[in-house]
Amino acid sequence: MSGKHLAALALGAVGVVYGDIGTSPLYTMKEVFFNKAHAIAYTEANVLGLLSLIFWVLTIVVAIKYALVILRADNQGEGGTMVLLAMALRTASNAKRRRWLTLLGIFGVSLFFGDSIVTPAVSVLGAMEGLKEINEDWLVAVVPVTVVILIGLFYVQRTGTGKVSAWFGPMMVLWFVVLGGLGIFHIASNPRVFFALNPWYALAFLAHNPGLFIVVLGSAVLAVTGAEALYADMGHFGRKPIRVAWFVFVMPMLVLNYFGQGALILKTCGEQAKCTMHPFYDQVPHSFLIPMVILAGLASIIASQAVISGAFSIARQGIQLGFLPRMQVIHTSHRSEGQIYLPAVNWTLFVLVLIVVLAFRSTDNLAAAYGLAVTGAMCIDTVLFAVVAYGLWKWHKLAAAIAVAVFAIVDVSLLASTVIKIPDGGWFPLLIAAVVLVFMTTWKRGRNLMAEQRQQTALPLAPMIEALSRDASRVQGTAVFMTSAPDEMPAAMLHNLKHNKVLHERNIVLHVQFEDVPLVTRAKRLEVTDLGHGFYRMIVRYGFMNAPDIPKALAHAKQHGIDFEMMDTSFFVSREVLVPNPCTRISIWRQRLFSVMSRNAQSATAYFQIPTNRVLELGAQVKF
Repeated sequence: MSGKHLAALALGAVGVVYGDIGTSPLYTMKEVFFNKAHAIAYTEANVLGLLSLIFWVLTIVVAIKYALVILRADNQGEGGTMVLLAMALRTASNAKRRRWLTLLGIFGVSLFFGDSIVTPAVSVLGAMEGLKEINEDWLVAVVPVTVVILIGLFYVQRTGTGKVSAWFGPMMVLWFVVLGGLGIFHIASNPRVFFALNPWYALAFLAHNPGLFIVVLGSAVLAVTGAEALYADMGHFGRKPIRVAWFVFVMPMLVLNYFGQGALILKTCGEQAKCTMHPFYDQVPHSFLIPMVILAGLASIIASQAVISGAFSIARQGIQLGFLPRMQVIHTSHRSEGQIYLPAVNWTLFVLVLIVVLAFRSTDNLAAAYGLAVTGAMCIDTVLFAVVAYGLWKWHKLAAAIAVAVFAIVDVSLLASTVIKIPDGGWFPLLIAAVVLVFMTTWKRGRNLMAEQRQQTALPLAPMIEALSRDASRVQGTAVFMTSAPDEMPAAMLHNLKHNKVLHERNIVLHVQFEDVPLVTRAKRLEVTDLGHGFYRMIVRYGFMNAPDIPKALAHAKQHGIDFEMMDTSFFVSREVLVPNPCTRISIWRQRLFSVMSRNAQSATAYFQIPTNRVLELGAQVKF
């Protein structure tokens, strides 16, 4: 990789990967030092101790755990909880272990959705709180302006973010340069804050304030929100550019700003018992507050955009791995397969984010709801990484145990510090995660039970072809029968024979198979088997980050000697309807939930981009 190319990718990573963690200085120090839930004396020992705590949490969680270690866990260059889960499942030797790993992984994904709701709210609110620093009378405008920005943000999602994202890198570079510059300016008044690089100050604060430490840690965790984006966005930029961006630019700028805020707190509050200030906006000269609020607003929009785009990607992965029903997926770019828009996810997020803003109204209140989902997801990443390191990479047991133990101690401490905030608002992202988990597990369980039910009544394909080739009448054209089991007689074919009593000259049994890898190359996309008597079996393979397109996949059948004329081809799709039935394998309420999800799922025709004027849909009832 050339230096110029590396610099370009690192610039892109600054704009997309580090948007969330880059806006943390807006509210982290404010929550650590000026949260009404705990009182901290503004002594030099306490300020240095808490700065040291923030620095070492950043170092251990972001720099070491994610940037140096977990970024090694790539699957075809891709990262994220789903990818880590797919790698961990390769080590599962029995169904029970596989089931527990799957449940753990999808709970991590559920927590991500909870975080996706809180992040836009806290980022934009944190930026707009600068309005009251400009003029106290503008306090009443904070929530309305936040709502207007969020409406605009979610509305433009349907147009795609390709053109706008070109500005993300330069804009965030400007943001980080301003952060670092402000930090240097205030550090000059008290360079002693650099003593906080010594972990002894964090340990000393713990020793002198054991009852306060866990509470303060719950605020300090805000400094690492967004750390999981390093891993989730690895496929967009690559491991090396993400690391270079962090160690060379992002981390130094963040540390400088946090230490600058610390120096300002020491200068402003001194030994006062009570002190009121906004350590971020008070860094800025009053005449520059308006440009700073505008810049902070743009940075918060970029941070929110990264989380929203991540929610779209995770939702599509969940659909293709069978954890969520099919939804409309709109591709907003002809060049990039990853730029997608899911209307159902977008507007659900919008409504929930709006509820959060109107209910909590300030970062002081919202900070209690922030962090729990993040720390929970980080703990799950550590567990899945441990499985991969032990079972897949075959790391030396002692080396793996030391790494996992260090990460686990930090993660569990951070999780414990956010668990105590559940009564004050932490319950909200946890509730969202629980609801998402119920939906995902219900859909997965329901699909598995329906597959088992089909297998009980399914007819083997080969003997049926022999019988049909002798008895059935033939008509011109090609018929494509979509099936969930490539060795079984498609239900749609049976229904077609029952009602129309004919077969086409050429019959394709088509099975779409989603692999537990991010991407399947075109060379491995299509597998064709000639079954004789004008019957063919085709298996189309996709990774969970590929965009399904059946007509495009069938166009490659020419390489196998089969030429499709779309206007002479009919697609037969079986649409199954669940009939709730009392049984012990799944409760009635989950059957009804599955039935509602099934009825509202996008049709296979639209999801696989099959021309609607070439489709015949045949219904079938299924009981568990």
